[in-house]
Amino acid sequence: MPSIQSPLGALPARFRRPRVLIVGCGDVGLRVAGQLRGRVRLLALTSSPARLHTLRAGGLTPLAGDLDQPASLARLAGIATHVVHLAPPPGDAQSHWWRDTRTAALLRVLQRRTAPEALVYGSTSGVYGDCGGARVTEARPVAPRTPRAQRRVDAEAAVRHFGRAAGVRAAILRIPGIYAADRQGGTPRERLQRGTPVLQAADDVYTNHIHADDLARAVIAALWRGRPQRVVHASDDSELKMGDYFDLAADLYGLPRPPRVARSTAQDALPLVLLSFMSESRRLDNTRLKRELRVRLRYPTVDAGLRAGAEGRPGA
Repeated sequence: MPSIQSPLGALPARFRRPRVLIVGCGDVGLRVAGQLRGRVRLLALTSSPARLHTLRAGGLTPLAGDLDQPASLARLAGIATHVVHLAPPPGDAQSHWWRDTRTAALLRVLQRRTAPEALVYGSTSGVYGDCGGARVTEARPVAPRTPRAQRRVDAEAAVRHFGRAAGVRAAILRIPGIYAADRQGGTPRERLQRGTPVLQAADDVYTNHIHADDLARAVIAALWRGRPQRVVHASDDSELKMGDYFDLAADLYGLPRPPRVARSTAQDALPLVLLSFMSESRRLDNTRLKRELRVRLRYPTVDAGLRAGAEGRPGA
């Protein structure tokens, strides 16, 4: 029987379950919630009334608040035992373009009252910049080349400081390209149908991927198994150059392979955002994901994940 000498034991059962707050509860957040549903109490921060029905249908209790309005976050203090932070930084328009003010606002409120036991922050592999196709471990120094990557570096530093100062296990997942057949824009099909070019083989870059369901499993593993202030690559086992990735998908979907262009002429055929991705090449090492977090990838390669989606297998 619960002891009245124990504050935890004196609480009703519904308050003894872990309380997981998801900040930035989009596609991946909902997948995390789906895998945790029934085992924990699920909460989600939202600034959009239009999202209330979706969140409730996913088994989450919506909490109104806006990361760009810090005063609206006061109710988050002490509310969760575990926090998943998947919200992106603000855009380029802010005056301090290198700062992630959203993460700073969230961490300030989480330090009030009782801090959570664990926090997982979803960062990006873009913090490394261009690595010339080298194999990259989590020990490699960051070298962001874009403002959005610099804001991620700022957020990572803030999360680590928060973890040390508040005694919280703060894990950072560096995430590459996310795909899934049941995710909006989650496969290359539309781009292939548009005939968007890719770089010729001599100029091509290595790209990295993770299936959205495997990413959700990695987030959950990091919540309970992540080491304090530890960085982990949430990436699958694939070693593919970008053009080969699109060729693979084209063959799978029965579509024409994309045309190849030289880097010197790519700026005339491709949008700037796409060009920025084509200017960075690296191969992420996922040893920590499998050894430390003990994640067994359901889709260890892009071929396996895309093929499962094309065949209509559940969850693919």
